Amino acid sequence: MWSKSKEKPFSKQWFKSYGLITLGSFILAAGFVLFVDPHRIAPGGVYGIGIIVHYLTKGVFAAFPDGLPIGAVGLVLNIPLTIIGIKVLGPRFGVKTIVGFVLTSVFIDAQHYVFGYEPLVNNPLLSSIYGGVLIGFGLGLIFKTRATSGGSDIIAMIIAKYTRLPLGQLMIYVDSAIVLIALVAFGDWEIPLYSWIVIYITGKVIDMTISGANFDKALLIISDKYEEIRHKLMFDLERGGTLINGVGMWEGQERKIIYTTLSRREVHMIKDFIIEIDPNAFVTVIDANEILGYGFKPLEKVD
Repeated sequence: MWSKSKEKPFSKQWFKSYGLITLGSFILAAGFVLFVDPHRIAPGGVYGIGIIVHYLTKGVFAAFPDGLPIGAVGLVLNIPLTIIGIKVLGPRFGVKTIVGFVLTSVFIDAQHYVFGYEPLVNNPLLSSIYGGVLIGFGLGLIFKTRATSGGSDIIAMIIAKYTRLPLGQLMIYVDSAIVLIALVAFGDWEIPLYSWIVIYITGKVIDMTISGANFDKALLIISDKYEEIRHKLMFDLERGGTLINGVGMWEGQERKIIYTTLSRREVHMIKDFIIEIDPNAFVTVIDANEILGYGFKPLEKVD
């Protein structure tokens, strides 16, 4: 049983979703083909396994003298994993997930056919950085459509069901196991180091692609001069906020806490103002990955 998409076929949202999946799959494939595969870097996942299999089968099959195609190996692994995932976990994996990993496999092998297996950049460290950025951006576009990347994600989900270990940790464990297999297969200690660089950068770029490169901040301000700070926020910076009633833990006194969200430039302005009027104030500045609502990102534009 497949999970059903809420998008109507051939609607604007449908075209947008499958356009993002196609573009994301192409960029993801380019990250592997141009930067990661030629250096035998295996950053987890079914395509990491595909890279290992490709280089170990070089010269083994007459039809594939350079080794089994990486995309085809990934596809062969993804199909049974997805079927098992549906049987064990239920209908979580929709058509978009299938389309995503099929397109990625096709694009990887097609780009290898065009570009071969020579690295675009000879420096493996730079290749790890460039590859991680492209792979993360491609995966981020796919994830924005609420599809998954299949592969090691499914393995981690299945293990999580029976062990109740955190899914994020399990995904790291699964990908790290594949990295260590590459170490054994190739006998090169630099490969796992570059692979973990790719994994780290990929994760960071995925987060940035999904949430955006946001430099806005959330502030919690505790001050006896909360009225002056409130006035500064509302009439000088033209920002709103919320006054929260609190109680100090040491003296048990009631305190007013201002919660507000500001841009990075506005944070410096309000900090300078607070230092001037109340040097004893307590200010907590928190990175906000995403702020939705008036004055920031409109709610109706949320994907």
